[in-house]
Amino acid sequence: MAPPKTAALQPLSMRLPQGDVDVIDRAARQQGCARTEFVRNAAVRAAEQVLLEASLHRMTPEGFSSFARAVAGPGKPVKQLVKVLRRKSPWE
Repeated sequence: MAPPKTAALQPLSMRLPQGDVDVIDRAARQQGCARTEFVRNAAVRAAEQVLLEASLHRMTPEGFSSFARAVAGPGKPVKQLVKVLRRKSPWE
């Protein structure tokens, strides 16, 4: 997730124990990005999740009825997921 090009970038400072920094650095290297980019992406994802969980979703009565029917109906297998779940585990 790239920072917006039109907005000015704002500094954000944190004090973290060395163990936390080590874990963050390992994860950032694994993702192939810098520490700042990794922390920013993780923080933005977490913030968006919090905001989504607190969001109120409104719909018409007809829309809700349609949604309720879709959720209550029988599920359909997803071919790719069935294939993955039938695979033998690497440790087996």
